[in-house]
Amino acid sequence: MTTLTDKLFGRERRELKIVFALVVLTLSAVLLYPLGCVLFQSILDGNGSLTLANYTSLLSEPRFWNALSNSFAVSGLSAVIAAVLAFGCAYGLHFTRLNPWAKKVFQIVILLPLFLPSITYGFAVIYSFGRLGLVSQIFGVLPFSIYGFWGLLIADVIYTLPPAFLILSNAFHYIDRNTITVSRLMGDSPWRTFYISALRPVVGALCSAFILSFFLSFTDFGIPVSIAGQYDVIATELYTTMMGAVPDFGRGAVIAMAMLVPSIASVMLLKYVERFNFRYNRINYQPPARNRVRDALFAGYYVIIAAVLLSVFAVMFVVPFVEQWPYKPVFTLDVISRILSDSVVWEVYGNSVGVALASAVTGTLLCYAAAMVNARSQLKGWCRTTMDSFAMLTNTVPGMVLGIGFLFAMSGTMLANTFAILVLVNLVHFFTSPYLMATSALSKMNAGWETTGALMGDSWLKTVMRVVVPNSAATLWQMFQYMFVSSMVTISAVVFLSGARTMLITTKIKELQYFEKFEEIFVLSLLIFFTNVAVKLICDALAERARKNPQGGLIQSIMRRLSSSRTPTLSPVSTGA
Repeated sequence: MTTLTDKLFGRERRELKIVFALVVLTLSAVLLYPLGCVLFQSILDGNGSLTLANYTSLLSEPRFWNALSNSFAVSGLSAVIAAVLAFGCAYGLHFTRLNPWAKKVFQIVILLPLFLPSITYGFAVIYSFGRLGLVSQIFGVLPFSIYGFWGLLIADVIYTLPPAFLILSNAFHYIDRNTITVSRLMGDSPWRTFYISALRPVVGALCSAFILSFFLSFTDFGIPVSIAGQYDVIATELYTTMMGAVPDFGRGAVIAMAMLVPSIASVMLLKYVERFNFRYNRINYQPPARNRVRDALFAGYYVIIAAVLLSVFAVMFVVPFVEQWPYKPVFTLDVISRILSDSVVWEVYGNSVGVALASAVTGTLLCYAAAMVNARSQLKGWCRTTMDSFAMLTNTVPGMVLGIGFLFAMSGTMLANTFAILVLVNLVHFFTSPYLMATSALSKMNAGWETTGALMGDSWLKTVMRVVVPNSAATLWQMFQYMFVSSMVTISAVVFLSGARTMLITTKIKELQYFEKFEEIFVLSLLIFFTNVAVKLICDALAERARKNPQGGLIQSIMRRLSSSRTPTLSPVSTGA
C-alpha cells in the first residue's frame, strides 16, 4: 500500500539519489582515483612490475629520514608557538575591556596573511629580517641565519597563526562567563579562576589549533621552497624528486605516501580531541570585569604581534616603490610601472582569477549538493556517512600529494595541461570547509520546508531553489569566498600541474625565484592580496544583505527565475491505496 509519506518523499528520494550519485562519482574520480594512482606508482619498478623496492630503497636513505625529522622539528615547534600566541590573542579579545574598535583592527591585522600565498611569506621574511632586510636596517641583523630552520620557523608561525586564532576565537565565543563569577565566589586564586573559566573549556580547541598548525606546516611547499635553503624538509624533497633533472616517479610516489601518514594521524587526533570540548546548556555573555593592568598588558601584546606581522609584510609595499632596495631607497613608480606594463603579468593574473572563479562556483555547488544529502535528506544513514567520509579524506590529503596523484592520473589524457585540471584539483583540495559550512547551515533550518512544499504540489527541486537556497544565501557567499581565496593563494596542489600555457600567479612566483626578480614577486603578491581583499569585502556585503533580507539579493533572484522558468510544478498529492 502506498502511503502519503511515500508519495511526498518519493520524488525527493529520487532526485537526492541522483545528487548523491553525481557527488560520489565526481569525488571518486578526482580523489580516490588519483590517490590510487599514487599508491600503484609507488609499487612499480622501471619495467612496470610490482615491487616494494621503491619503499625499501627510500627507507634506507639517511637523506629521507633527515628531511622527515627536519619537517617534524620545525612543524612541531612552529605549531606550539602558533597555538600559544593564538590562545593569547583570542583570550584577550573575549576577556578584556579593550576598545571594540581596537579589537576589530587587530582581528583584521592577524588575518591579513590568509590573503597571501605561503610562498610570499618566505621572501617577505628574507627582505624583512635578512642581512639587508627592512627590519634589520632599523634594529640590527639577527644573530642567526634567516635561511634554513629559523627562517622556516618564523614564516611557519606567521602562516599558521591566523587559522589557529580562528579556531580558538570561535571556542572562546561559546564560554559561559558565569564560571568566572562562581570561581571568585568560591575564593579561588586568579590562576585557578583562569584555569576553570578560560583554559579548561578550550583545551580541545587548543589541541585542535596545534594539530592544524602542525599539519599546515608539515605539508606546505611554498615556504620551504622560498627560504629553506640547504635545510631539507619532506615537501622540498618531494618536489626535487619529481621535478629534478632526472625525475624518479616511483620514489616520488613513496614520498607522497609517506606524507599521508602524519596527515592521517593529524585528522585522527582532531577527532579524538573533540571529546575535550565543553558544551554549556546556557551561555552568559556578560562583559569581563574592569582591570586596567590586564587590559594594558594585552594592549601591549597586541601591538607587538601586529608590529611583527606588519613589519614582515610591509616590505611588499616598499620594494616595488623604490628605485633599488636597499641600495637606492628612493621613491619611484618606474619599477611598478615597468612590471605592470608586461603583458605576461596580466596574462597569469587573468589565469589565476579565472581558475579561482571557476573553482569557487563549481566547488560551492558540489559542497552544497553534498551537504544537502547529509543535512536535508531522507536517504539511508550510509549515504550521509559517505559524504562525511569524503570530507574527512579530502581534509587529510596534502595538496602536494593531490598534485602528484593528478599528474599520474591525468597524464596523457585530454585534461593534461589544461585549466580544467587546475579547477578539479582545487575543488577536491578545498572541499572540506565549505562542505562543513553548508552542512551546519542546512541542519539548522526548518526541517519541514520540503514537506510543506510537497503538500502544496511543488517538486523537491523547486522547494530547494525557492526556499532552502535563498535562506542559506549568506552561507553560500561565505563558501564562495573561501573557495576563491584558497584557489588564489594555493601552490602546493598546482605546482605539478601548471604549465607554460596554464601558469598561475603562484607558480609564476616560483619561476621568478630562480631569476631573483623579487620586485616582480612582490607586485604579483600585491595583486593576489588586493584581489582577495576585494572579493572578501564584496562577499561579506552580499552575505550581510542576505541575512537581513532572505528573499532579496542576487542568489535569491536567480533561484526564483530558474525555479519559475525551468522547474514544473507538480500536481497536488492525493492519498490512496
